[in-house]
Amino acid sequence: MVDRTHQTAVVEGHRMHYLAAGDPDAPPLVLVHGGIIDAAHVSWGGVLESLARDYHVVAPDLLGYGRSAKPDVTYSLSFHVDALDSFVETVGLESTAIAGISMGGGAALGLALRSSAAVDRLVLIDSYGLGRELANGWLTALLSKTAVFNKAAIALMRRSRGFTKASLENIVHDTDALSEDAVDAVWEEVKRPGVGRAYRSFRAAEVTSDGYRTDFSDRLDVLAVPTLLLHGAHDEVFPHRWSERAAARIPDSEFHLLTECAHWAPRERPAAVIDLIREFVPQ
Repeated sequence: MVDRTHQTAVVEGHRMHYLAAGDPDAPPLVLVHGGIIDAAHVSWGGVLESLARDYHVVAPDLLGYGRSAKPDVTYSLSFHVDALDSFVETVGLESTAIAGISMGGGAALGLALRSSAAVDRLVLIDSYGLGRELANGWLTALLSKTAVFNKAAIALMRRSRGFTKASLENIVHDTDALSEDAVDAVWEEVKRPGVGRAYRSFRAAEVTSDGYRTDFSDRLDVLAVPTLLLHGAHDEVFPHRWSERAAARIPDSEFHLLTECAHWAPRERPAAVIDLIREFVPQ
């Protein structure tokens, strides 16, 4: 068993909590979670300790999430890229591998495009930032400007673990196949004060009537970082064709489609995620 420790860094004047595990002298691997109701231990809790046997794993709670500070800011993707950039520098990581899921993938990709010297390997899982089309078109755009439905869902999730598990059907192919730990992690996180506010801000900033605001597709041909793209075959949040298309544009990349998986690969297919990262990131 590899122990994880809770640590804190001050990033752009705000306290950022992160989990650290593994030998500090091992190759560094930063794990970046997604949005909605998420934190380092929520999306990465099922793979973190296994990866820490081979890497020095550092998994931050992005600002606005988990145990990190929740400043009154606009949580756009560019904000998260800036904060991730500052975090990597603050904790003293040089030329690190970074794996990001969903919104966290978009932040990791944004950092790699900004500074290839800061990132030496990039793993994008069901990543944001690879396309503009909205999953549900005008309905997604409408909901992005309306907070009441998200707040109501969170209130119901806080009252019922069963409702929490059922809600995960939006991002999971088979909720009955999820570990109890995965469901419990979300159920506990949803009770945290202020949960959901950062995601609602992100959604309002990033969703427009014409599609997602941030799309790095036209810059992928200059990405100078070896990149692994993983995507769930049943993902209804971001289509897997985004990652397939991106892999064709990134000079040094590989793509894997994950069967029996939707949008939450580290929790739905943890063994596959661990194996593929180990094969791709030097130890």
